[in-house]
Formats: sequence, C-alpha cells, structure tokens
Amino acid sequence: MKLSVAALFLLVVWQGSGVTLRAASGPEEARASSEAFLRGRAVYEANCAVCHGTGGDGNGMAAHMFRVRPRDFRRGLFKFRSTPSGSLPMAGDLVRTITEGIRWTGMVGRPDLSEADRRAVVRYIETFSPRFTGERPSPPVAVPLAPPESPDLVAQGGRLYRDAECGKCHGDRGRGDGASAPGMKDDWGWPTRPTDLTWRPLKRGSTPDGTYLTIATGLLGTPMPSYGDSLESRDIWALVYYLESLVPAEHRLSPLRPLGEEQAGWMVIRMHGMMGPGMMRRMPRMPMMR
Repeated sequence: MKLSVAALFLLVVWQGSGVTLRAASGPEEARASSEAFLRGRAVYEANCAVCHGTGGDGNGMAAHMFRVRPRDFRRGLFKFRSTPSGSLPMAGDLVRTITEGIRWTGMVGRPDLSEADRRAVVRYIETFSPRFTGERPSPPVAVPLAPPESPDLVAQGGRLYRDAECGKCHGDRGRGDGASAPGMKDDWGWPTRPTDLTWRPLKRGSTPDGTYLTIATGLLGTPMPSYGDSLESRDIWALVYYLESLVPAEHRLSPLRPLGEEQAGWMVIRMHGMMGPGMMRRMPRMPMMR
C-alpha cells in the first residue's frame, strides 16, 4: 500500500489528556495513521469545509452568511473548553462541540455523525494549527459540587457581577447591551456581541456546570476573560445562580428549538449535502466578501 505524503508527515497519538505528533515507527502504524487522516479529511470536507474553509481559515463558501463567523482553526484558539484560559482544548471538548453545536450560531450539533467520524474529524482539525504539534492541553478545570442555592448566594452573585464590571459588556440586567458592546471585535477583527444572558440555552447550553466553566475558563478569541484565577469556586457558583435569576420563564426555550443563526446553519448543511460530499474539492476557490 502506497501511503500519501500527508500520512507520512504526522502520526497522531492519543496519550491521556492530550496529543503528541510524531513520525510513524513502522508500516502498520503508518497505515493506521494514513487511514485516520484520510477519514478525518473526508468527514471535514463533506461536513465542515463549506463554512470553515478547506484550509481551516474560517472562510468557507458559506461563511459570509453568518454574523458569528465560523472559527479559524489555524491559531488553535477555541471558545468552549474544559481547560484553563490560554490552553489547548481536550480532544473531548472538540468532540462535544461537534456533537452538541454552539447554540444561537451556525455551528449546529452533528450527533448524526458516528462517534468514530467525529473523533477522526477532530484529529484532522488539529492538523490546521502548529500548536497541537508542540503543546499539550492543561489539566481540565474541575467543576466542584454546587452549593445549595440561597437568596444570600444570589445576592452575593449580584454584587460580584457589579464589582467585576460585567455590566460594561453584558448590561446591568444581563441583556448584552452594555456601554462597551457596540464595536466589540474578536481576535480576528470580526464584530462580536456580548451574549444576552437572560435567555436559556446559552451558547454552551443550559446546564449550570456549563455556565460555571464559561466563567472559569473564559472564551478564547473573544473579549470574554477567564475568572478562574481571580474568583473562588463559591464566588463563581454565586455568579451562576445570579445569572439564572435574570432569566424570565418565557426565555427558557426548548433545547429542540432552532435559535438565532441555527436555521441558516441547517440550510447550509441541507444545500451542501444536495451538492454532494466532494463539493469542496470540485468547486473553485471563491473570493469572500468582507
């Protein structure tokens, strides 16, 4: 069996909490690496490249359709991780994002893909950033057991929200309308807006544990910082409970309901599928409107 150059270039080896990349040590290992690489590439081109681009630069054919731009994978910055700020994500973090999606955005969940395909495409996505060659993810941030909710803890969360000046971005009542909200940009220079915290699900979903992680780890590539080093775990839980208190009953929506740009995301998937899995290889590279 003749192996491709890409297969001989790198072999991804899973080692506990992270990945290392090295040359294959023999024909069987090289063949397995080749098969994993080719499977991941095939899944990516069939399902991801239309938005994220064939080179992982976030400039796919459909990228212009979304206000929340598809992620540029080349810098290895990912919003939703279980790892501390600045760290690479765990492979499981990326699998979870592919499976569940990012609510309110065009990144819709794809549990319809087999687990093997989801893991293969994560390994392929990692080849876009040199960070995965020389770095390993930091240990995940532990989410401690939540203390019992109480009026005192909610009030403490409200004070922390004001003291940390969260309202400058998210607004005094968490509606995403703070004084700094207009004109905010992400690390790539694209316009971004603070989340309206009065709705559930949030982009990470509706679980308190997910909200805890977002506060503790921050969202890499965006103005949302990490508070994991500046707040104690009880303080973070107080903030979680306070943010929950801002959500009226009519803003708690069904997890099955498409929200925000998810409608456009599903439309892209349907149209992309109609044109066939090999579309990204057959279509010429088109210039993107900026």
